[in-house]
Amino acid sequence: MCCPGDRCRSGGATVITGFFSAIPLVGEWIQQLLLGGFAVDNPTLNRFFSLHYLLPFMIAGVVVLHIWALHVVGQSNPTGIEVKSKTDTVAFTPYATIKDAFGMLVFLFIFAYFVFYLPNFLGHPDNYVVADPLKTPAHIVPEWYFLPFYAILRAITFNIGPINSKLGGVLAMFGSIAMLFLVPWLDTSKVRSAVYRPWYKLFFWLFVIDAVLLGWLGSQPAEGSYVFMAQMATLFYFAFFLVVLPVLGLIETPRRLPNSITEAVLEKNKGGGGGHPARATAAPETKG
Repeated sequence: MCCPGDRCRSGGATVITGFFSAIPLVGEWIQQLLLGGFAVDNPTLNRFFSLHYLLPFMIAGVVVLHIWALHVVGQSNPTGIEVKSKTDTVAFTPYATIKDAFGMLVFLFIFAYFVFYLPNFLGHPDNYVVADPLKTPAHIVPEWYFLPFYAILRAITFNIGPINSKLGGVLAMFGSIAMLFLVPWLDTSKVRSAVYRPWYKLFFWLFVIDAVLLGWLGSQPAEGSYVFMAQMATLFYFAFFLVVLPVLGLIETPRRLPNSITEAVLEKNKGGGGGHPARATAAPETKG
């Protein structure tokens, strides 16, 4: 019996564990440790099921930390300006609570529609074919949220000095994920909101288009013009983090910043009705 039981996921498990074989010296040992042998089999199934059983608990722990930070520090706001007085904030409950509850209901509505009416819409026919270690799917594609990184992995088709193309692709894929964690240090701008940074806003939307393009390229065969397009999209992906963010923060002249959140809201809603500011941030909850 092969992990995870169908041809598509069995091939995916082979590809994922194959990433580690690109690491010099210890790569083959790490791959065999993950597989529990020399190929995908029952030990691999046990390891992968254990990992996927534990991950939800880790995610739940991170959610608890997020809620704690949200209640202690408060929400961010589109203006990117620090809270100066109580007039800059609204109560966390009911404003933020109702907003989050509405967002959850919308998500559950869409989620339930797919679960009950289109359960196989995001699936693949190969998921119903029993796994066979002697037959590899011609075109292995990961889940849609991994497609941009999968496209970056396949975009490296050339050697970079002593680094061969396989190891280069693995480093580029994990490097693209690491970039997301380095954003607070790569962004050199003192302005925290894109509302007052016109050039950054332009590059940001170009980056969004680039990410969508990488996702589409990840679902296409790694051949012909798709490879070149993926290489150009990968180049812009890394250039956005390593060049645009650091350099633009130093040379861009932002628009005038308001003195407070209240001032920004009043300028935007000038002539509007009363009530609480639409862009005010939710204040941290306090005892008593």
